[in-house]
Amino acid sequence: MKRQSTNPKRDEVERLVQDFRKTGSKAIEREIVEKYENLIHSIAWKYSKGRAFHEDIVQVGRIGLLGAIRRFDQTVGKSFNSFAVPTIIGEIKHYLRDKTWSVHVPRGAKELGIKIKKAKEELTVALQRTPEVHEIANYLHVDKKEVLEAMELGQAYYSKSIEMPIDQESEGKAIIETVGKKDRAYEKVLKRLDVKKALHVLSNREKRILYYTYIQEKSQRETGRIVGVSQMHVSRIQRNAIKKLREAVLG
Repeated sequence: MKRQSTNPKRDEVERLVQDFRKTGSKAIEREIVEKYENLIHSIAWKYSKGRAFHEDIVQVGRIGLLGAIRRFDQTVGKSFNSFAVPTIIGEIKHYLRDKTWSVHVPRGAKELGIKIKKAKEELTVALQRTPEVHEIANYLHVDKKEVLEAMELGQAYYSKSIEMPIDQESEGKAIIETVGKKDRAYEKVLKRLDVKKALHVLSNREKRILYYTYIQEKSQRETGRIVGVSQMHVSRIQRNAIKKLREAVLG
């Protein structure tokens, strides 16, 4: 759709809204929405700044407009436009407050975060510099710890893809390449599975000796007493059994 002017013509919109209230026509409703499309995009841009969720906010703005069309009362004496714009903005703010956080954040922290942002802007103008945390806390009459917590939680507002580059100087290195480390336990699990598959090459006595010496962690002397052979015999059987398993695993 070609967007030129953001403000729809007042008289034309007032007439359409009046016709919709009389007829409930979906066609008229769609026509009103189309006339506000430019304005909705303009409002949405102020909150999205072109981010990936811009179209989501536009859709929320349309929902807000539909609500305004259905709730507008001409007898109050105000124009439809003066009623619709705050309704659209309110719907968008509600969506941003409750739906776009990457993790669950308490409502109180969200609301304090909004106040902190406004306080920082006002204090920056007044102080001619970036305000410190204790100055923001004093300005809002809250504890410094609350400000710090709200600012930290505010970082959860937008999530980053782990496929994104770390920064401009990372030469394209993605975030995922810096997360986590090699899990050595995983390799052990794979080796255990390989050994388990190869156990069929052992005799029952060989399995018993490996079980007592490696799983039960008994000495060769103790194992010999249980199985009924000498310690020297246990040692020889153990070596042969391990050799057979190694050959079976390596194929």
